[in-house]
Amino acid sequence: NESHWAVIVAGSNSFANYRHQSDACHAYQIMKRNGVPESQIILMMYDDIAHNTMNPFPGKIFNKPTAAGVAGEDVYAGCEAEYTGKRVTAETFLAVLTGDAATAGGRVLGSGPEDHVFVYYADHGAKGLVAMPANGKPVTAKALSGALETMAAKRLYGKLVVYVEACESGSMFAGDLLANDTKVFATTAASGKESSWGCYCGTEARVDGKAISACLGDLYSVSWMEDSDLERSAETLERQYKGVKRETNKSHVQLFGDQSFARDYVVAFQGDGDDKRGVAAPAAPARTGLVSSRDATLSFL
Repeated sequence: NESHWAVIVAGSNSFANYRHQSDACHAYQIMKRNGVPESQIILMMYDDIAHNTMNPFPGKIFNKPTAAGVAGEDVYAGCEAEYTGKRVTAETFLAVLTGDAATAGGRVLGSGPEDHVFVYYADHGAKGLVAMPANGKPVTAKALSGALETMAAKRLYGKLVVYVEACESGSMFAGDLLANDTKVFATTAASGKESSWGCYCGTEARVDGKAISACLGDLYSVSWMEDSDLERSAETLERQYKGVKRETNKSHVQLFGDQSFARDYVVAFQGDGDDKRGVAAPAAPARTGLVSSRDATLSFL
């Protein structure tokens, strides 16, 4: 009888960081398509991309390139953010996670002790932190660990899955920050000592033959989302992690936390949990146009 909740964060702003908001909207579409009620998907993003004067497709955002004559999927359509602009802060994010509506000033997790919660965070990072937009106060590993402890104490989840896209993101869970019995399963785009990577960058960043210039996605993020798009409903968390680790060949994808439920189905966290086993899926396409996230702005310029 568990319910399903998702918290999605794109902490970056500026058109050079197009990829983080496109990743966030793609993740939102996956959750919505798989049956998570929109009232239980909480999205935070600066929201300065779709209507940016540099956007060649006003009002639209894409997470994957297409050839000339192929329109592509607008992941921004119906991508409803609860928190935008200056409301996207570390304090708000942590309040959302811990169910602190008074601090957040908007929707927060209303989940309970039987519920499945999925958290996806896409942004810049450094050792022990992930960034927030406009040079705001970052989310530190210590603060995130404290929020997870509060979530457990308040019984805001039965099982929690966390995916983090950022440079040095492995440092967010290093050491003993996640015990083996916390019911928290976490993966990161990179180790604690390396950059993550953008993909569909440079000449590959074209939709319907038109150049967008900025990277359309991040390699780790695109890898798990394009895998989830294939509706491999019999796929487990463990299998998705191994596949994403293989596809993310420019950084070292990491696994942390409680692996006692690693064989639970991905759709139990990225959807409504319906059992749709036996769905055939084609092989994932090769990702191209790869750029180190630390060089993505230079590539954009």
